[in-house]
Amino acid sequence: MMRIGNQTSFASSSVLEPFEFAVARGFDAFEFFPDRGFSGRGGWHENDLSSATREEIRRTASARHLELTVHAPLEFNPLLQPHSARLHSTVEFATDIGATLLNLHLEAGRGVNRFVEALEPTLRLTAGAGLKLAVENTVWTGPDDFNAFFASLRAGTNATSAHVGMCFDLGHANLYGATRNNFWKYFDALAPDTPVIHLHLHENFGDADRHLTLFTGPSRDDTAGLAGLLDRLRKRNFKGCAILEQWPQPDSLLVNARNGLLALLEKDLS
Repeated sequence: MMRIGNQTSFASSSVLEPFEFAVARGFDAFEFFPDRGFSGRGGWHENDLSSATREEIRRTASARHLELTVHAPLEFNPLLQPHSARLHSTVEFATDIGATLLNLHLEAGRGVNRFVEALEPTLRLTAGAGLKLAVENTVWTGPDDFNAFFASLRAGTNATSAHVGMCFDLGHANLYGATRNNFWKYFDALAPDTPVIHLHLHENFGDADRHLTLFTGPSRDDTAGLAGLLDRLRKRNFKGCAILEQWPQPDSLLVNARNGLLALLEKDLS
């Protein structure tokens, strides 16, 4: 049903530390997030990784049957710079390492039709590179925005949009105003034809975007919320990557999260 992995992090000692952790612990997915933040300090840029390093990442992932995805840098906003050089370098990086998907945030402030128009270069570039494109919910975008976004895509004549789906971010859905502390309500409001192809998994108590590791937030005491989400994903025939968006200390919390998810999946199937 899903591959489970983690992500690069500002908090790690090196860019590759979380990837090396995923390989060593037998994870079967990993997401690279080249981003320096809006301040431009800290983090990393895709050009920090040489062609030799990219090839080594590709070989390692292939040998370990580990699926790679890439989160577009926050610096790239299609509404502001639809032809950004950063888009091109990120897609090139994704292609070099053998990634299957590029993820970016939905920006609905000017209306979803305007975002669809601005997304045209991204649609063409990702389709040409053989990448799926996942559009992620933020704390400011609701299920109606996504239903409207995909309706707008389908209404167009652009044949390059068939590879586009939604990244459902659990923590962001739990913070969205109309569904605060009720991510089921958010998910259930997604139209049946809104395709969910990617997951970002982290928790909060409805107070802030804390990116708590699974089973350290609300699901520490009650796993019904996660179990209900997995059941909903199964009914939608979800097949994609579930990315744990944190680098906790101790890092064994990521292993606990992966194992806990697998246990819930096995229980659901039984």
